[in-house]
Amino acid sequence: MYTLFWLIFGVGLAILAMAAGVSLGARRRESFGARTPVVDDDLIRKIIEDGEIYVEEDEPLDLDEVDDEEERFWSESWDEPSGDW
Repeated sequence: MYTLFWLIFGVGLAILAMAAGVSLGARRRESFGARTPVVDDDLIRKIIEDGEIYVEEDEPLDLDEVDDEEERFWSESWDEPSGDW
């Protein structure tokens, strides 16, 4: 009876591990593909002519907005921990 339980438990655990591996692999491929710019023949010609290329990002960072958020974060008051724990 216990042998049947451990067999079913082991098979179920193996199936869960394989499903997690497939899911993780798909997410890694998806995120890696989104960040990799496509280099076509025109870009290769531009690299050969100029020695460099410029690829626009989706949304450039607004450094003033980043500075404002950092200032807001550090200006918040923080509750001091109580010493009776």
